[in-house]
Amino acid sequence: MQWPTHEVSNQVPQLQDYNLFDTDITLRDGVQREQAGWHSADLTRFGAELGSAAVLELGELANRHAPEFFSHDRFGNRIDRVEFHPSWHELLRLLRREGLQALPWMEPRPGAQVARAAGYFLQSQVESGSLCPTTMTYAAIPVLQNEPALFAALKAQLFSREHDPRDLPLAQKKSILIGMGMTEKQGGSDVRSNTTVARPLHGTGRGAEYALTGHKWFFSAPMCDAHMVLARADGGLSCFFVPRWRPDGSKNAVLVQRLKDKLGNRSNASSEVEFQDAYGVMVGEEGRGIATIIEMANHTRLDCVIGSAGLMRHALVQAIHHARHRSAFGRPLADQPLMRNVLSDLALESEAATLLMLRLASAAESPQDPVERAWRRIMTPAAKFWVCKRALEFTGECMEVWGGNGYVESAPMARMYREAPVNSIWEGSGNVMCLDVLRAIEREPQGFASLLDQLSTTAGTHPGLGRLVDGLKADLTTAPEQREMQARRFTQQLVLAAQAHLMLQHAPGNIADIFVASRTDHECGRVYGTLAASPLHRGIVERAWPV
Repeated sequence: MQWPTHEVSNQVPQLQDYNLFDTDITLRDGVQREQAGWHSADLTRFGAELGSAAVLELGELANRHAPEFFSHDRFGNRIDRVEFHPSWHELLRLLRREGLQALPWMEPRPGAQVARAAGYFLQSQVESGSLCPTTMTYAAIPVLQNEPALFAALKAQLFSREHDPRDLPLAQKKSILIGMGMTEKQGGSDVRSNTTVARPLHGTGRGAEYALTGHKWFFSAPMCDAHMVLARADGGLSCFFVPRWRPDGSKNAVLVQRLKDKLGNRSNASSEVEFQDAYGVMVGEEGRGIATIIEMANHTRLDCVIGSAGLMRHALVQAIHHARHRSAFGRPLADQPLMRNVLSDLALESEAATLLMLRLASAAESPQDPVERAWRRIMTPAAKFWVCKRALEFTGECMEVWGGNGYVESAPMARMYREAPVNSIWEGSGNVMCLDVLRAIEREPQGFASLLDQLSTTAGTHPGLGRLVDGLKADLTTAPEQREMQARRFTQQLVLAAQAHLMLQHAPGNIADIFVASRTDHECGRVYGTLAASPLHRGIVERAWPV
């Protein structure tokens, strides 16, 4: 026998059926400013669809029902197949339909990179795992375009807006996904220690066929139709295009050993594999595999920034929504001064991350311009270091706004928190990114000088930014060993200077001033909610989530 013991009250309604694009002032304005206004109608349509209850549920389902690996079929034939919940394929269908795997290459027009970044940013707020194969396909295209014969055979399937989940030879697919296989057990980020070898089959060098023998410790993602792989040829470490099926229609000898049991990113399959004379075609010059793969890395690192900024945006919106509907001590959380401080500080961080990712996407539009190249080559790894790392603290703080309700798997905050670390690790952890920043500066000193000059144009509007720029110039005069030891400090200051510059340019003046003052005032520290007292806090939160 049951009877009511209490009335359910003061519980926050589920956030759903809202438009992710139209409610994001910073993103909307940035798309217009960065020449992607022609895509705004599509983004509005997409934002409404992504905010629907049905699509939001897809993200939850794809992570609740993890992919399964089957090495053999019931007859004993080796198949190396990964099976996914239908929600995963529906998410990939959305990504593909919007052209997020290839939009800038399909429609090479001003603003195309920004338009694609905005769409990617929106879908990252729904589900992160499905972004992985999308990113790798997008990043592989400019590398494959340098191989005319191979690209001509793949172009239609790479550009297709139809998701094709079937495991078939390339020629039989309507569309294809490209993955990556670089790291090995003994080296991790140190790919120069790779031991996988490539033996020539017919000819040698670029475009020739090879047989690969060895392993990959992280192979993302095994269900992709082909992978870009590093292996050691006679001339040194080289890049290879390795399909799941050989040209003769037989299964390629890429043997999946197991799927990784990961902290987050559970909807996506990451694996360990072995190559037993696996068929591959050399891409790029022999012995220049790292240089070839760096072209991909510049794009994948940008997507790490976009994905983390999107994760922060969704966590922020969930936190504000919760605080407006949850009461404690006699009034809504959002009306309490200390909570307003926390929420406004989080809103500033999210806006700065969004502005930075849009600026980096815009820089990809003009790779030959020295200043734009400096933004792309120097600031992208810097942003990956800082934004992806801040996402960890950010999602944890947003979870804390929810209290105990945020610490359970039935709510969205736990998944976001578990998802946050992956972008900080994937494609180079923090130290790798900071050292890459220093290397890029050494190789392109004039570009970096021009970038600092650009930051200096707004430094006069706020003394805090001026101090950051002066500090960066001083740091460049230190001894090489000291610079390396302080690479994280330098990179942090560089990103903060860039974000301050962008906020002063594009955010309302009073809000930008609060951001710059708080990020250059060492008394504030890194804990959110330590802004100086201001009546503007409520307005900052309203700007972030005007719903």
